[in-house]
Amino acid sequence: MADGLTHLNARGEAHIVDIAGKPATRRRAVAQARIVGQPQTIATIMGGSLKKGDALAVARIAGIMAAKKTAELIPLCHPIPLTKVSVEIAEHGEDAILIVATAETTGQTGVEMEALVAASTAALTLYDMAKAIDRAMVVTDICLMEKSGGKSGDFVRA
Repeated sequence: MADGLTHLNARGEAHIVDIAGKPATRRRAVAQARIVGQPQTIATIMGGSLKKGDALAVARIAGIMAAKKTAELIPLCHPIPLTKVSVEIAEHGEDAILIVATAETTGQTGVEMEALVAASTAALTLYDMAKAIDRAMVVTDICLMEKSGGKSGDFVRA
C-alpha cells in the first residue's frame, strides 16, 4: 500500500481492496448535498409545481437507485448489499434545498460512498428537473456527515 492509501498497492497501482478477512459489522453513513438557486426556483421545486412533475419524489428515487449502483459508478467500490437507503429533502433557507442521504448495511466494508452518491445524485436530479427555470443553480456542500461501524470506528463532522 502506497502512503496509507488503501486503493493503491506497494507499487502505487490502483486495485480493489481485499475485504475477505474483515468481519461483517453493522455500518451506517449519512451524507449531504445542497442545491442553491433563486428563491422562486426553490419555492417552485418544494411546492411541486414544476412542469416535469414531482421533483422531490423523482430525486428521492434517483438517490436510492444511485446508492444501489455505486459500485458501477465508482471503479474501486465493492458491490454491497444495502439494508436501508433513505433520502430526505428539505428547504434550507429561501434559496437552498438540503438533501440528506443515509445508507446502511451489515457487511465487510462501509457505505460512505453509497450515501455520498445518493445525496449528490438526488441534488443533480433536482437540478435537471428545474434547469429550465434556473440554469444558475449550484450543487454544493457534498460531504460525509457521519459514519459508524467497521474497524475505523465512528466519525461525526464537527
